[in-house]
Amino acid sequence: MLCLGIESSCDETAMALVRDGVLLGERIASQVDMHAVFGGVVPELASREHLRWLYPLLDELLQEAGLAVSAIECVAVSRGPGLLGSLLVGLGFAKGFAYGRGIPLVGVNHLPAHLLVAGLEHKLVFPAIGLLVSGGHTHLYHMRSPVEVELIGRTLDDAAGEAFDKVAKLLNFPYPGGKHIDRLGKGTPPDHNLFPRPYLHNDNLDFSFSGLKTAVLQYVHKHAELVMPSMDAVLQPGFEPSTAMACLCSSFNWTVAETLRVKTERALDRYPDVRGLYVAGGAAANSVVRKVMEDVAARRNKTLLLPSPSLCTDNGAMIAFYGEILANAGLFHGLDLEAVPRGKPIPWDYGC
Repeated sequence: MLCLGIESSCDETAMALVRDGVLLGERIASQVDMHAVFGGVVPELASREHLRWLYPLLDELLQEAGLAVSAIECVAVSRGPGLLGSLLVGLGFAKGFAYGRGIPLVGVNHLPAHLLVAGLEHKLVFPAIGLLVSGGHTHLYHMRSPVEVELIGRTLDDAAGEAFDKVAKLLNFPYPGGKHIDRLGKGTPPDHNLFPRPYLHNDNLDFSFSGLKTAVLQYVHKHAELVMPSMDAVLQPGFEPSTAMACLCSSFNWTVAETLRVKTERALDRYPDVRGLYVAGGAAANSVVRKVMEDVAARRNKTLLLPSPSLCTDNGAMIAFYGEILANAGLFHGLDLEAVPRGKPIPWDYGC
């Protein structure tokens, strides 16, 4: 089945075509440069950009794949969580496309789609533990199959990716700042005692990164020289961080990754029968997080399903891939499909 996937949950407009689990083509229009001026995503601007890009991207995607629009047999769309306005633009386009072509519509939960996109590069393994690490979510899942995904741990406040970006903003790094923290910390040994590993003195699987963010805020207030004089300073050719800056970035990277490790291993202990470990989301592109999770999987003798960095951020491939899985299982939506913004549970309301 040739499935068109549409992703517009935040600030990436993306489309992809997947057939029989194989990616045939993908197009992405990023809004990062526009939102960087404001230090974060402006919802109204994001919605307008999605509307501007959806039609050109479809034309480019079909040309890239060498396919006619009539070949598309199913359309899948990210229904949430995300920015409501952005979701509605993508949803409206998908509904119109499905209705006009007379083909099935599949609403996709953006979160498990992040985890399952690893199936484009690896054979899916179940049962498994899934760790989703993004700007808006830090979740743990028990995954029995692609359609049996149970949330077992969640962030109580700031997500890991959000903490990265907020700390970067404290240091006056350009948006999105998490990648700069990762880059500037490379090659510098972390100070394991510089920042506390947050919310570990318990026996649950939930996360809380607000305390870590506060600890970094207090540290930066005491070391004001660490704040960059201009937002684009770290982008200058040949820029090298000070020893203190490199140590801060390395230590923060390690603290987040170590916190994720502890909770993930706790989940593996509670579900000893699992065979795989999925790790995905924008912050899963972080080099330290990737290395730590590779070590966990190897030590625990679990199959690691970790997408390439390009598949960790929001993309259309994950929507098309998961959408095809759902469609093959006979799970579809009608034109009354609703968008679900961040903070609200996404119902399992598929029809056949």
